[in-house]
Amino acid sequence: MGNRAGGRRTGPKCIAIVGPFSSGKTTLLEAILARTGAIARQNPTASGNTVSDHSPEAREHAMSVEANFATVDFMGDTLTFVDCPGSIEFAFEAEPVLAACDAAIVVAEPDEKKIPALQLIMRRLDELGVPRILFLNKVEKATTGVREALKTLQPASSVPLLLRQIPLRKDGVVIGSIDLALERAYIYREYAESEVAEIPGDEKAREIEARFSMLETLADHNDELMEQLLEEIEPPRDAVFDDLAADLREGRVTPVLLGTAEKGNGVLRLLKAIRHDAPDVEATRRRLGVGDDERATLVQVMKTIYTPHGGKLSVSRVLCGQLADGGELYLPDGEVNKVSGLYRMFGKDQTKLGQAVAGDTVAVGKLDGARTGQTLTSAKGGRAPLIELTPPKPVYAFALRPKERKDDVKLSAAVQRLAEEDPSLSLAHNQDSAETVLSGHGEMHLRVVRERLEGRNQIAVEGHAPAVPYRETIRKGTQQRGRHKKQSGGHGQFGDVVIEIKPLPRGSGFEFTDTISGGVVPKQYIPSVEAGIRDYLKSGPLGFPVVDIAVNLSDGSYHTVDSSDMAFQMAARLAMKEGMAACSPVLLEPIMKVEIFTPSDATARIIALIPQRRGQILGYDARDGWPGWDVVEATMPQAEMGDLIVELRSATAGVATYVASFSHMAELTGRLADDVMNAAGKAA
Repeated sequence: MGNRAGGRRTGPKCIAIVGPFSSGKTTLLEAILARTGAIARQNPTASGNTVSDHSPEAREHAMSVEANFATVDFMGDTLTFVDCPGSIEFAFEAEPVLAACDAAIVVAEPDEKKIPALQLIMRRLDELGVPRILFLNKVEKATTGVREALKTLQPASSVPLLLRQIPLRKDGVVIGSIDLALERAYIYREYAESEVAEIPGDEKAREIEARFSMLETLADHNDELMEQLLEEIEPPRDAVFDDLAADLREGRVTPVLLGTAEKGNGVLRLLKAIRHDAPDVEATRRRLGVGDDERATLVQVMKTIYTPHGGKLSVSRVLCGQLADGGELYLPDGEVNKVSGLYRMFGKDQTKLGQAVAGDTVAVGKLDGARTGQTLTSAKGGRAPLIELTPPKPVYAFALRPKERKDDVKLSAAVQRLAEEDPSLSLAHNQDSAETVLSGHGEMHLRVVRERLEGRNQIAVEGHAPAVPYRETIRKGTQQRGRHKKQSGGHGQFGDVVIEIKPLPRGSGFEFTDTISGGVVPKQYIPSVEAGIRDYLKSGPLGFPVVDIAVNLSDGSYHTVDSSDMAFQMAARLAMKEGMAACSPVLLEPIMKVEIFTPSDATARIIALIPQRRGQILGYDARDGWPGWDVVEATMPQAEMGDLIVELRSATAGVATYVASFSHMAELTGRLADDVMNAAGKAA
């Protein structure tokens, strides 16, 4: 025993800091920067002066809205920490970071209300195979014992939460911790290194019990340690450290360390655990499927940033080889980009570098063709990306336009840059409504986008709910003649048609046929009749596109001189206009099939709100593979879903989400239909 981990990994490391919203991630990063000497003193998050608060949007909303990078030196090692947003609306920021980092620090509180949010994060780490340490923050606020708190948090993790420290209390107040591996006590000192002390005599029994529990968990993956425990032999301390490191790197356990980031407590022990136990870039390469025989320089893009003066920066992890300023990198499509600047990141500040080695996290300048999530290489021809970024489906949208038409081109370019920085944004043009629709993952997500457009890009914009694609159809059929005749000297215009209009089953679309006999409408004009009908169907008597009807051309007449394609199109439009009014037109609205994913304790609230939005509940069940979660299935009019996500998140402490797909069109009558038609008339 003692060689499983293979020793300490000494190369540069990249560590993601993740956790639920307001758990203290940014505060922890500030404490790390202060403890490593990267900043003179720890800045409270309320000050707006933290490394992660460099954007005006983060300061305005007192929350991280994008991944922020800070590289520091600690005891001779280079460590890059990435503060990832905690809100589910900005969660996709972490995806390309987690793929390329070596390990994650999960910041959690002893608060059972945040378990669903923690579960989302831990599950994603499991799926990506990222080793993690859990930092139990705000430990002094725990209303129960730490071990009881871990029992509450354990359902969020698929692997054991391994308690490596226990709190040291005096008169009921947490004054420090006891490290179960080192068998030492540490007395907290605010914003300073803890004082090493002997374990108090009255705490020794509790320490022995907790240490044995830790060793039992480690013994699940080490037969020699199990035998030693059974024979009551004290395992060598070095062997215990080796097991801790090996099990962390293999993802068999999640070690749990304690502290209070706001006061800098427990941060040094966390840093040393990262330094000694966390894997390095070699393990990350293996996780990403890079072979040991790789000789080319490989660079994984973790984030794209557009700076006010420096242009585009691609924050990247060097996985293999070396990268020098002025070097060449090939994109996946084989296009070559020249490196124009290498920088070490520290929030909004950058320090110029000459080169970077495997393991380094650096910002690379002027890689114009590079995109977040891509894998770049020095090998000619490029290579396929090591990861596939798949943003979750949007759940919130608004139609966007500049307040001044002169900003149209400027807005398009600005949105394109924002979409490069945030691949979870999507932009689409709705041809029916002539709207440009921006979609994202919540109200705050798109609010930040709008603030960036107005603040960073100086573009005043207007936003409103996207138009609902209403349609209209008919309830009964009719026969109608349409005659277009115009004489104005010389050749006139003449077209005469008789059409039969009838309804079709829902979802059938449009059918055109002809039963012309005897050449009463010459064959060359029949396509013109169909074209006139299709043109009319773009806006029926209620003002919306017409669907689910069949039209048959049954009779008509022509003039050998005055008939033309245009005359028959006009005749067909006239017949449709007069005939449709007699067919009992009715408005149709789109109905969506919705799957809502919610913590089980909020399922009743979710079910209650669905009928309030004219929804119909189809059923609910436990979410497969997600203990403590349910899936609620329903149908709901698209018109009621604009701000659905806001209400869902409000009912579930910010964690519920949904996926929606088109189900069918349904009739809309009465006051609601009148309101829709009145609104459409005013807009026209």
